[in-house]
Amino acid sequence: MAPRWTCLVCLLIFLVISCEAGRDFYKILGVPKDASVHQIKKSYRRLAKEYHPDKNQDDPLAEDKFKDLGAAYEVLVDQEKRQKYDRCGEECVAKEEGFGGMDPFASFFGDFGFGFGGGGGGRERETAKGGDVTMDMHVTLEELYVGNFVEMVRNKPVMRAASGTRRCNCRQEMVTRQLGPGRFQMTQQQVCDECPNVKLVNEERTLEFEIEPGMVDEQEHRFVGEGEPHIDGDPGDLIIRIKTQPHSRFERRGDDLYTNVTLSLQEALLGFELDVPHLDTHKVHVVREKPTWPGARIRKKGEGMPNYENNNLFGTLYITFDVEFPKTEFTAEDREGTGRITSFTIRRDCEKEVQIPAPVGHCA
Repeated sequence: MAPRWTCLVCLLIFLVISCEAGRDFYKILGVPKDASVHQIKKSYRRLAKEYHPDKNQDDPLAEDKFKDLGAAYEVLVDQEKRQKYDRCGEECVAKEEGFGGMDPFASFFGDFGFGFGGGGGGRERETAKGGDVTMDMHVTLEELYVGNFVEMVRNKPVMRAASGTRRCNCRQEMVTRQLGPGRFQMTQQQVCDECPNVKLVNEERTLEFEIEPGMVDEQEHRFVGEGEPHIDGDPGDLIIRIKTQPHSRFERRGDDLYTNVTLSLQEALLGFELDVPHLDTHKVHVVREKPTWPGARIRKKGEGMPNYENNNLFGTLYITFDVEFPKTEFTAEDREGTGRITSFTIRRDCEKEVQIPAPVGHCA
């Protein structure tokens, strides 16, 4: 009996330790324990869009999953909190002041039009706000195909405490003054409060922007609170707008890609086999045994751009063929060779297409 009791005691101890250890943030985000910050951010972005309550209104567990994602991201993306979590689990970081109070989805993703966040989304904002700053981010088609992380250095004016006080929260109010028995005068005048004085100081901040696979031209990403300051309110936002640089070989139309390949006259007549280098350096293999005319187009499904909403879906690659004709006159040998090639091509096509005995003179 003793061994059985020993096993039960060990099991209970294991369960107690597991409960005290709290949630497994690495498992929640689906990343290994040695994951880089880039991997954590990429996984969080993907899962947060997948499990957002506004997109899963029929799933009663969606809100809990989303909160778990936010808590895991808040800890693992912060080096100091992550070290404490690795040392003694969630209990250590739970004692931190303010842990779990941030909305990482809002600060990480910007304004996606979701109203999640405690039911207060219908209230109008009364606090004054500084101006938004819009910056164009010129990216390559390769970056939009495979994704990339870009670090930006922002010189941002921020408010710091200064000596003295200042007039603030000024507004127009109606003031009633008694002029005599039964006589009153109402006037409108400016009323201000006394606030601590502030000064604007330029500070350098490093922001990390993820170019997600499948992003489209003119798409915007918002960094909340990184815009122009407002002395009596909140700072505006920094808006990054995607601008796609022209590509030397590919043209993008939605999720589809278009490219041109030039063939020699011999390849156009006899057929060809070639590899088209793609944006991530993999090869698209193309084989054709029939003659190819100038302007002919083939399509390769699944070789286009990744879809932004679902990176597992890809568009179509359209390949248009150009034929390079000789620019010099043929010699007698060239003419003879070309004649043989043309005759062979016609005869080969006839042999493939004719399934029954052909009439006399059908093929040369």
